[in-house]
Amino acid sequence: MSQTDSQPPRLSYGDLLQLKRWNTPTIYNGWEQITRHDASKDGFNLEEARDFMPQMGPMVGYAVTVVCEPSNRRHPQDNPDAWSQYRAYVAGVPGPKIVVVQDLDKPRVIGSFWGEVNSGVHRALGCVGTIVDGAIRDLDEMNNVGFKALARRMCVGHAFSTPVRWGDEVEVFGRAVQPGQLIHADKHGFLVIPPEDEARLLEAARFMDDNEGQTMIAAARDAAGRSMSELLQRFDAAALCFGQNAAAKFGGRGEW
Repeated sequence: MSQTDSQPPRLSYGDLLQLKRWNTPTIYNGWEQITRHDASKDGFNLEEARDFMPQMGPMVGYAVTVVCEPSNRRHPQDNPDAWSQYRAYVAGVPGPKIVVVQDLDKPRVIGSFWGEVNSGVHRALGCVGTIVDGAIRDLDEMNNVGFKALARRMCVGHAFSTPVRWGDEVEVFGRAVQPGQLIHADKHGFLVIPPEDEARLLEAARFMDDNEGQTMIAAARDAAGRSMSELLQRFDAAALCFGQNAAAKFGGRGEW
Protein backbone atom coordinates (compact mmCIF):
# COMPACT_ATOMS: atom_id res chain seq x y z
CA MET A 1 0.00 0.00 0.00
CA SER A 2 2.89 2.33 -0.74
CA GLN A 3 2.12 5.74 -2.18
CA THR A 4 3.04 6.25 -5.84
CA ASP A 5 2.43 9.05 -8.28
CA SER A 6 -0.20 6.92 -10.04
CA GLN A 7 -2.23 6.35 -6.88
CA PRO A 8 -4.75 8.83 -5.48
CA PRO A 9 -3.82 10.31 -2.09
CA ARG A 10 -4.82 8.31 0.96
CA LEU A 11 -7.08 9.79 3.60
CA SER A 12 -5.52 11.09 6.78
CA TYR A 13 -6.08 9.35 10.09
CA GLY A 14 -8.24 12.29 11.13
CA ASP A 15 -10.42 11.84 8.05
CA LEU A 16 -10.83 8.14 8.82
CA LEU A 17 -11.94 8.99 12.36
CA GLN A 18 -14.53 11.36 10.92
CA LEU A 19 -15.83 8.63 8.61
CA LYS A 20 -16.17 6.42 11.68
CA ARG A 21 -18.74 8.85 13.11
CA TRP A 22 -21.38 7.72 10.61
CA ASN A 23 -22.92 4.32 10.03
CA THR A 24 -22.14 2.41 6.85
CA PRO A 25 -25.46 3.24 5.10
CA THR A 26 -24.66 6.94 5.51
CA ILE A 27 -21.24 6.42 3.94
CA TYR A 28 -22.97 4.56 1.10
CA ASN A 29 -25.32 7.53 0.57
CA GLY A 30 -22.32 9.75 -0.03
CA TRP A 31 -20.41 7.20 -2.08
CA GLU A 32 -23.24 6.63 -4.56
CA GLN A 33 -23.13 10.32 -5.46
CA ILE A 34 -19.46 10.35 -6.45
CA THR A 35 -18.77 6.90 -7.90
CA ARG A 36 -18.79 5.79 -11.51
CA HIS A 37 -19.52 2.25 -10.33
CA ASP A 38 -23.01 0.76 -10.16
CA ALA A 39 -24.20 1.66 -6.68
CA SER A 40 -27.02 -0.88 -6.96
CA LYS A 41 -24.66 -3.85 -6.92
CA ASP A 42 -21.04 -2.77 -6.47
CA GLY A 43 -19.04 -2.04 -3.35
CA PHE A 44 -21.09 -3.71 -0.62
CA ASN A 45 -21.51 -7.28 0.61
CA LEU A 46 -24.02 -9.33 -1.37
CA GLU A 47 -24.47 -11.96 1.33
CA GLU A 48 -25.41 -11.50 4.98
CA ALA A 49 -22.48 -10.69 7.27
CA ARG A 50 -23.16 -10.66 11.01
CA ASP A 51 -21.59 -8.03 13.24
CA PHE A 52 -20.65 -9.75 16.50
CA MET A 53 -19.60 -6.48 18.19
CA PRO A 54 -22.29 -3.93 17.26
CA GLN A 55 -21.63 -2.02 20.49
CA MET A 56 -18.22 -1.01 19.08
CA GLY A 57 -19.89 0.98 16.32
CA PRO A 58 -18.42 1.25 12.81
CA MET A 59 -14.87 0.31 11.90
CA VAL A 60 -12.83 1.97 9.18
CA GLY A 61 -9.52 0.81 7.79
CA TYR A 62 -7.49 -0.44 4.86
CA ALA A 63 -7.73 -4.08 3.84
CA VAL A 64 -5.07 -6.65 4.48
CA THR A 65 -6.10 -9.95 2.94
CA VAL A 66 -5.55 -13.60 3.77
CA VAL A 67 -6.95 -16.99 2.76
CA CYS A 68 -7.40 -19.93 5.13
CA GLU A 69 -8.72 -23.50 4.88
CA PRO A 70 -9.06 -24.90 8.41
CA SER A 71 -10.17 -28.35 7.22
CA ASN A 72 -6.91 -29.01 5.38
CA ARG A 73 -4.17 -30.43 7.62
CA ARG A 74 -1.58 -30.11 4.84
CA HIS A 75 -1.32 -26.33 5.05
CA PRO A 76 0.54 -26.08 8.38
CA GLN A 77 2.75 -28.99 7.28
CA ASP A 78 3.57 -27.44 3.91
CA ASN A 79 4.56 -24.10 5.43
CA PRO A 80 5.31 -24.26 9.15
CA ASP A 81 6.50 -20.63 9.04
CA ALA A 82 3.26 -19.31 7.53
CA TRP A 83 2.09 -17.47 10.62
CA SER A 84 5.42 -15.65 11.03
CA GLN A 85 5.56 -14.73 7.34
CA TYR A 86 1.95 -13.58 7.34
CA ARG A 87 2.42 -11.44 10.47
CA ALA A 88 5.38 -9.74 8.79
CA TYR A 89 3.10 -8.87 5.86
CA VAL A 90 0.47 -7.38 8.18
CA ALA A 91 3.08 -5.44 10.13
CA GLY A 92 4.45 -3.93 6.91
CA VAL A 93 1.14 -2.28 5.95
CA PRO A 94 0.22 1.14 7.40
CA GLY A 95 -2.85 1.19 9.63
CA PRO A 96 -5.56 1.32 10.61
CA LYS A 97 -6.15 -2.08 9.01
CA ILE A 98 -9.08 -4.46 8.60
CA VAL A 99 -8.16 -8.11 8.06
CA VAL A 100 -10.30 -9.62 5.29
CA VAL A 101 -10.29 -13.41 5.48
CA GLN A 102 -11.56 -15.77 2.79
CA ASP A 103 -12.35 -19.21 4.24
CA LEU A 104 -12.03 -21.87 1.54
CA ASP A 105 -14.19 -24.28 3.56
CA LYS A 106 -17.29 -22.23 2.75
CA PRO A 107 -20.16 -23.12 2.99
CA ARG A 108 -18.92 -25.41 5.76
CA VAL A 109 -17.47 -24.07 9.00
CA ILE A 110 -14.69 -26.32 10.29
CA GLY A 111 -12.53 -24.04 12.39
CA SER A 112 -11.92 -20.41 13.27
CA PHE A 113 -9.08 -18.19 12.09
CA TRP A 114 -9.85 -15.90 15.03
CA GLY A 115 -9.79 -16.17 18.79
CA GLU A 116 -8.37 -14.41 21.82
CA VAL A 117 -4.71 -14.81 20.91
CA ASN A 118 -4.89 -14.00 17.21
CA SER A 119 -7.15 -10.97 17.72
CA GLY A 120 -4.79 -9.61 20.37
CA VAL A 121 -1.77 -10.09 18.10
CA HIS A 122 -3.50 -8.32 15.22
CA ARG A 123 -4.65 -5.48 17.46
CA ALA A 124 -1.03 -4.95 18.45
CA LEU A 125 -0.10 -4.87 14.74
CA GLY A 126 -2.50 -1.99 14.07
CA CYS A 127 -5.61 -3.90 12.98
CA VAL A 128 -9.00 -2.68 14.21
CA GLY A 129 -11.04 -5.72 13.20
CA THR A 130 -11.83 -8.36 10.65
CA ILE A 131 -14.32 -9.40 8.00
CA VAL A 132 -14.15 -13.18 7.80
CA ASP A 133 -16.35 -15.31 5.56
CA GLY A 134 -16.18 -18.05 8.16
CA ALA A 135 -16.22 -18.24 11.95
CA ILE A 136 -14.86 -16.61 15.07
CA ARG A 137 -14.51 -17.95 18.61
CA ASP A 138 -13.60 -16.52 22.03
CA LEU A 139 -16.19 -13.82 21.52
CA ASP A 140 -15.94 -12.26 24.99
CA GLU A 141 -12.16 -12.21 24.79
CA MET A 142 -12.22 -10.59 21.35
CA ASN A 143 -14.51 -7.94 22.80
CA ASN A 144 -12.06 -7.35 25.63
CA VAL A 145 -9.24 -6.93 23.15
CA GLY A 146 -11.33 -4.38 21.23
CA PHE A 147 -11.15 -6.31 17.96
CA LYS A 148 -14.33 -6.02 15.92
CA ALA A 149 -15.55 -8.91 13.77
CA LEU A 150 -18.06 -9.39 10.97
CA ALA A 151 -18.43 -13.11 10.36
CA ARG A 152 -20.89 -15.83 9.39
CA ARG A 153 -21.09 -17.56 12.75
CA MET A 154 -19.21 -18.73 15.83
CA CYS A 155 -17.57 -22.11 16.28
CA VAL A 156 -15.70 -24.11 18.93
CA GLY A 157 -12.34 -25.06 17.44
CA HIS A 158 -9.58 -23.81 15.18
CA ALA A 159 -8.91 -27.11 13.35
CA PHE A 160 -5.89 -26.63 11.03
CA SER A 161 -6.36 -22.90 10.60
CA THR A 162 -3.27 -21.21 9.23
CA PRO A 163 -2.59 -18.55 6.59
CA VAL A 164 -2.52 -20.17 3.17
CA ARG A 165 -1.76 -17.08 1.09
CA TRP A 166 -1.98 -13.37 1.75
CA GLY A 167 -1.73 -10.01 0.04
CA ASP A 168 -3.92 -11.11 -2.89
CA GLU A 169 -7.51 -10.41 -3.93
CA VAL A 170 -10.04 -12.32 -1.85
CA GLU A 171 -13.79 -12.81 -2.03
CA VAL A 172 -15.92 -12.51 1.11
CA PHE A 173 -19.71 -12.43 1.33
CA GLY A 174 -19.95 -12.19 -2.45
CA ARG A 175 -17.64 -9.16 -2.69
CA ALA A 176 -14.10 -9.09 -4.12
CA VAL A 177 -11.64 -7.12 -2.00
CA GLN A 178 -8.20 -5.95 -3.04
CA PRO A 179 -5.40 -5.36 -0.51
CA GLY A 180 -5.23 -1.71 0.44
CA GLN A 181 -8.86 -0.86 -0.31
CA LEU A 182 -10.66 1.36 2.17
CA ILE A 183 -13.46 -0.42 4.05
CA HIS A 184 -16.26 0.93 6.21
CA ALA A 185 -18.21 -1.69 8.16
CA ASP A 186 -20.82 -1.97 10.89
CA LYS A 187 -23.91 -4.00 11.83
CA HIS A 188 -25.48 -3.29 8.44
CA GLY A 189 -22.62 -4.86 6.46
CA PHE A 190 -19.56 -3.42 4.77
CA LEU A 191 -18.64 -1.10 1.92
CA VAL A 192 -15.41 -1.45 -0.08
CA ILE A 193 -14.40 1.90 -1.57
CA PRO A 194 -12.71 2.03 -5.00
CA PRO A 195 -9.42 3.95 -4.67
CA GLU A 196 -10.54 6.70 -7.04
CA ASP A 197 -13.53 7.47 -4.78
CA GLU A 198 -11.60 7.89 -1.53
CA ALA A 199 -10.68 11.55 -1.85
CA ARG A 200 -14.27 12.83 -2.07
CA LEU A 201 -15.88 10.28 0.24
CA LEU A 202 -15.84 12.27 3.48
CA GLU A 203 -17.15 15.44 1.85
CA ALA A 204 -19.90 13.50 0.06
CA ALA A 205 -21.02 11.62 3.18
CA ARG A 206 -21.12 14.81 5.22
CA PHE A 207 -23.06 16.68 2.52
CA MET A 208 -25.67 13.98 2.01
CA ASP A 209 -26.17 13.52 5.75
CA ASP A 210 -26.77 17.26 6.10
CA ASN A 211 -29.01 17.19 3.04
CA GLU A 212 -31.26 14.56 4.64
CA GLY A 213 -31.34 16.39 7.94
CA GLN A 214 -32.32 19.71 6.39
CA THR A 215 -35.02 18.33 4.07
CA MET A 216 -36.77 14.97 4.56
CA ILE A 217 -35.86 14.43 8.21
CA ALA A 218 -36.76 18.01 9.11
CA ALA A 219 -40.14 17.65 7.40
CA ALA A 220 -40.88 14.40 9.24
CA ARG A 221 -39.95 15.82 12.62
CA ASP A 222 -42.17 18.86 12.13
CA ALA A 223 -45.34 16.81 11.65
CA ALA A 224 -47.18 17.51 14.90
CA GLY A 225 -50.58 19.17 14.38
CA ARG A 226 -50.45 19.09 10.59
CA SER A 227 -53.09 17.48 8.38
CA MET A 228 -52.28 14.54 6.15
CA SER A 229 -52.65 16.64 3.02
CA GLU A 230 -50.28 19.23 4.45
CA LEU A 231 -47.76 16.54 5.41
CA LEU A 232 -47.82 15.04 1.92
CA GLN A 233 -47.23 18.46 0.40
CA ARG A 234 -44.33 19.10 2.77
CA PHE A 235 -42.77 15.71 1.99
CA ASP A 236 -43.05 16.34 -1.74
CA ALA A 237 -41.42 19.74 -1.32
CA ALA A 238 -38.68 18.30 0.91
CA ALA A 239 -37.98 15.49 -1.57
CA LEU A 240 -37.71 18.02 -4.39
CA CYS A 241 -35.30 20.14 -2.37
CA PHE A 242 -33.27 17.06 -1.44
CA GLY A 243 -32.90 16.09 -5.09
CA GLN A 244 -32.07 19.63 -6.19
CA ASN A 245 -29.35 19.90 -3.54
CA ALA A 246 -27.80 16.61 -4.63
CA ALA A 247 -27.99 17.57 -8.29
CA ALA A 248 -26.38 20.95 -7.66
CA LYS A 249 -23.51 19.36 -5.73
CA PHE A 250 -22.91 16.09 -7.59
CA GLY A 251 -25.12 16.03 -10.67
CA GLY A 252 -27.28 13.22 -9.27
CA ARG A 253 -30.55 13.17 -7.34
CA GLY A 254 -30.15 10.84 -4.41
CA GLU A 255 -32.76 8.35 -3.22
CA TRP A 256 -35.68 10.80 -2.84
